[in-house]
Amino acid sequence: MRRVAVLASGRGSNLGALLAAQADYSSYRVTLAVTNIEGCGAIGLAREASVEAVCVPSRGVDRETHERAIVALLASRSIEVVCLAGYMRRLTPAFIDSLQRPILNIHPSMLPAFPGMHAQKQALEAGVRWSGATVHFVDAGLDTGPIILQEPVPVAHDDTEETLSSRILDMEHRIYPKALDIVARGAFAIQGRTVKLLT
Repeated sequence: MRRVAVLASGRGSNLGALLAAQADYSSYRVTLAVTNIEGCGAIGLAREASVEAVCVPSRGVDRETHERAIVALLASRSIEVVCLAGYMRRLTPAFIDSLQRPILNIHPSMLPAFPGMHAQKQALEAGVRWSGATVHFVDAGLDTGPIILQEPVPVAHDDTEETLSSRILDMEHRIYPKALDIVARGAFAIQGRTVKLLT
């Protein structure tokens, strides 16, 4: 069973999905929630689930110092997999390299389409018929890491950013635990930029 830390900055709905899915998966347990914003919803969700929750403030702290503090925290808790769930800080290459453990992220589009912020708005402005959700490994680029799982979500003719976001979020909650289970079990192999899923 892999020890998982979730980094979040907001309401924590994907953290909640990962916690709820633990009943269905024996491969992982969320043992730590980390945020850079005191009092955010993710902290409350973690504490309600009796999961250790730690705030490592970023405001007024230089990026290198902040990231060193998180790396030290994760090491002290023997964390084996890190999941980003609405963590509103872009990780530096130095952080990613020093962590030396898998880092997963969830994104509200069918990557490589619409990376970065406001992916749902980007999809609507582009006039696409399908968007979706993607779980990928984190690398030094912006939403460019190898894709573990993704699922499409149709775009309705009358969708707003809010309605499309809501349906994509539902899909995120379904596929993030599945992707984490794959990684926790080691049921994958990376070949170039492709993640090959194993049985």
